[in-house]
Amino acid sequence: MKGPPCVEATMVERGVNVPQSYRLVRRDARPDGTIVRLRSGASFGGPELAICAGPCGVESREQLRRTAQAVARSGANVLRGGAYKPRTSPYSFQGLGEEALKFLREAADEAELGVVTEVLDPRDVEKVAGYADMLQIGTRNMQNFPLLREVGNSRMPVLLKRGLSATVQEWLLAAEYVLLGGNENVVLCERGVRSFDVATRNLLDIAVVPLLEELTHLPVIVDPSHAMGIARLVPAVAIASVAAGAHGLLIEVHPDPPNALSDGAQSLDCEQFERLMRRLATVADFVGRRLPRAASDGAVSARGGEA
Repeated sequence: MKGPPCVEATMVERGVNVPQSYRLVRRDARPDGTIVRLRSGASFGGPELAICAGPCGVESREQLRRTAQAVARSGANVLRGGAYKPRTSPYSFQGLGEEALKFLREAADEAELGVVTEVLDPRDVEKVAGYADMLQIGTRNMQNFPLLREVGNSRMPVLLKRGLSATVQEWLLAAEYVLLGGNENVVLCERGVRSFDVATRNLLDIAVVPLLEELTHLPVIVDPSHAMGIARLVPAVAIASVAAGAHGLLIEVHPDPPNALSDGAQSLDCEQFERLMRRLATVADFVGRRLPRAASDGAVSARGGEA
């Protein structure tokens, strides 16, 4: 009696469940990984970290200019700031709209930074793209499919934040919508998910950073400000994120956090941000990455003069 046919033994190093629906974002679609480059020169996914810093909401030209100059001196390479603010309460500060976009472009050009800012409506994609270097899809819009399709058609670099309660699969499929439109310039941003615990604003899923390194070729950054909601906790979590393999950070910085019109409690002031950048330099070097500019350590500032 014949036995079963011989089957060649195969050793499986690890098993990762990647549904076939991830046709474009899955790791084996681009094994070497994707590097997303902004026209300003900043990049996501390479050996250089992307440090996006600035206020939650753009409040005035002077506020933004002060912040942009400070974060550039400390080593950031992208200015973040909200022109259109999706707020839970309709009575909260909603942003300055196109006026804020103009302030962002002015401040960023003066400080030699890129610009990332959120777009809320498919009808505004072209307008926001005229001022920004990168379009942010916020957590509340992660599954706004008409918006995902529109930014996919735009070919502009996209920063896609994880939804408030989104699974990894849902998040990656949202990115798939953008790539399906022909736009491969997508960066994922972990910003924490909702939890039963209210000790922090959200629960940062730091384990998702190395997990996504296996699942997708897209770069991954972390927003420790929205994850924590508490400014004093942001530096430690930012450092841990880089140690875990994040390609960059999205950090809220305000020249006067107690008087910020939005998210002041989680915003670093300019001096706190500078101290964080000094600490990050060591961690970045340890994991084989580098900061985009020399942090202000008493040597040379981002503008080329003495710090």
